[in-house]
Amino acid sequence: MFRLDGKVALVSGAARGIGAEAARRLAAAGARVVVADILDDLSQAVAAGIGAAAVPAHLDVRREADWQAAIGAAVGRFGGLDILVNNAGILLGKGSEESTLEDWHQICGVNLTGVFLGTRLAVPALRERAKTSPQGSSIVNVASTAGLVGSPLAPLYSLTKGGVTLFSKSTALEFARKSYRIRVNSIHPGVIDTDMGQQTFEIRARNAGDGDLAAARLRGLATHPIGRFGTAGDIANGIVFLASDESGFMTGSSLVMDGGVTAQ
Repeated sequence: MFRLDGKVALVSGAARGIGAEAARRLAAAGARVVVADILDDLSQAVAAGIGAAAVPAHLDVRREADWQAAIGAAVGRFGGLDILVNNAGILLGKGSEESTLEDWHQICGVNLTGVFLGTRLAVPALRERAKTSPQGSSIVNVASTAGLVGSPLAPLYSLTKGGVTLFSKSTALEFARKSYRIRVNSIHPGVIDTDMGQQTFEIRARNAGDGDLAAARLRGLATHPIGRFGTAGDIANGIVFLASDESGFMTGSSLVMDGGVTAQ
């Protein structure tokens, strides 16, 4: 199940964390993958670890030229593009009063502009491959549970991820109306044991006023009914599913993977 043989994927923010693991698991499922990130050394290492089925690409998601080059790498090296994973994102962890206009432009540039540009510029290649694919092409937008419910820790992050959530639903409907055969779904991680997950513990510790990361981690864990934090592999498995033909009847959907946090 969940095989991706013959498919080509492009993953943004693929140098580490969820993006890197998604690239590995997409390749393990049979896809050829463009490992795209602004962190060139790390993305090259991820691609090298995957082998001949992967190629690295420099990608600042705020730049149209970078997106065009990364999509060109998928088409030029592997013959097309079937799957786009808009994964790149940043977390600033400031309150609305503490955030500056520069902070606003920074987080919107990555979390919103990046998703918009990736989607808009990848559509022609995705649409072309969709013509001969049983279930069409797939866009997977990595949002967050903070895009479904409010965040007391990071309101700007929540705003951008809420935008990703509704952009996913809206483009799903737009592409269906246009008969493009491009499915669009979002995935919503909870707290994941990655660099960004560590940032949430630091924010909690700072807000508590004690700087105690271990205590902050325990407080966070107590909110997870499943009894653990997520792993990059957990979310990568969900991405592989949404990229595969097995999710062919899903578009405009939100796949929540949060250990039960938002069920409470």
